Amino acid sequence: MQEDEKFLSEVFAQLTDEATDDDKRRELVNFFKEFCAFSQTLQPQNRDAFFKTLAKLGILPALEIVMGMDDLQVRSAATDIFSYLVEFSPSMVREFVMQEAQQSDDDILLINVVIEQMICDTDPELGGAVQLMGLLRTLIDPENMLATTNKTEKSEFLNFFYNHCMHVLTAPLLTNTSEDKCEKDNIVGSNKNSTICPDNYQTAQLLALILELLTFCVEHHTYHIKNYIMNKDLLRRVLVLMNSKHTFLALCALRFMRRIIGLKDEFYNRYITKGNLFEPVINALLDNGTRYNLLNSAVIELFEFIRVEDIKSLTAHIVENFYKALESIEYVQTFKGLKTKYEQEKDRQNQKLNSNRFRRDAKALEEDEEMWSNEDEEDEGKAVVAPVEKSKPEDDFPDSYEKFMETKKAKESEDKENLPKRTSGGFKFTFSHSAGAANGANSTNSKSVVAQTPPASSNGSSSKTTNLTTSVTATKGSLVGLVDYPDDEEEDEEEETSPRKRPRLGS
Repeated sequence: MQEDEKFLSEVFAQLTDEATDDDKRRELVNFFKEFCAFSQTLQPQNRDAFFKTLAKLGILPALEIVMGMDDLQVRSAATDIFSYLVEFSPSMVREFVMQEAQQSDDDILLINVVIEQMICDTDPELGGAVQLMGLLRTLIDPENMLATTNKTEKSEFLNFFYNHCMHVLTAPLLTNTSEDKCEKDNIVGSNKNSTICPDNYQTAQLLALILELLTFCVEHHTYHIKNYIMNKDLLRRVLVLMNSKHTFLALCALRFMRRIIGLKDEFYNRYITKGNLFEPVINALLDNGTRYNLLNSAVIELFEFIRVEDIKSLTAHIVENFYKALESIEYVQTFKGLKTKYEQEKDRQNQKLNSNRFRRDAKALEEDEEMWSNEDEEDEGKAVVAPVEKSKPEDDFPDSYEKFMETKKAKESEDKENLPKRTSGGFKFTFSHSAGAANGANSTNSKSVVAQTPPASSNGSSSKTTNLTTSVTATKGSLVGLVDYPDDEEEDEEEETSPRKRPRLGS
């Protein structure tokens, strides 16, 4: 039969033909189901060849049509055939679905048809939905996805799934929790009614299945599911189910949050603290009272995990916002332990700040010392340069000195003519000069000249001139070394001849 492609082609044509009678289609679907079940007894090579033949003849498009029919038995048989195919080769099914997405709308994609059949399962126990959820889980499991050098099946299929299929999967969850948008200002510990959450047991079971699949995504699709949760604010919507009267549904919601916290991802932690998403969990714990049950244990385990793993951001958020409501719970040391962790971290941060401040102060002191030393160096530099600037007027000193000496000679000649005698009193001042400095020679001889001071009763101009000479010489000596000038020698010669003239003046 496997080799008779003509026969199989006719069977597939009748199976997908809308004119085919329902009973006839049911028999054909059951035939393929038995055919696939019988293939399980074949050797692996023969079984692979069998399923490849079915895929070549178009088994997947046929299942896509059959699974959308209203007949429950036909859908059930089609689901069994689909499970054989997924078990045989998940990659084959994924490849077909991605190729189909390029040509069809999202509503008629095979995976979306499977999701809708799971959601619309009329079985009170949701037997078909559980089976389909298992198939979906296999298809989105990265562990059985192939990675080649040319393409990565994981990234391609997950991009396809989150873009085209995830909104179909989460639609019932978002629909049943939409009223939570109006409840933002709840007080911790307040009792809440359960009117938000569905009381229907079948709906609660369906939501639990969806949450189980989403929890699987959190564990295995870190990047894609993270973006989806952030964009859709999905965790807030899931935690609304903590108010459900069905404990198993509340536990599924708590398990979803526990998986997120278990990743210890700071992006998730900031999302939780910013959205104040611990509030519904703590409300559920307080509403549970002193009853020791599975919900109580699960909530305590969540906070114990945060304490043991020392997740600092969550610990600080819980202690700062909810410790007053939780400090009365003393049958476990979890919350006191969280408070201790919080205080220890706070002390550590304070010590770190203080040490950093002292370190900065020491550094600032070093910078100040360096600044003062630089200023001192600048001041010393100015002190060295300043005398050079002040000595600039010395360039004009020889001219002034020549004029002074001419005036002095004129005065002395007047004194010689007007005064019959000169007293020998006076004061002495000394010019120390180097002939080499003025004349370019290497001589370092010094000469002393005695200048006679006229009597006090003589003309006052001579005294003023002498005083000016003394002050100029003193100022000159205080600034730089004394310099010899050519006129000094002439003055010395005049002073030496003046004693020989005194007898003539007195005669």
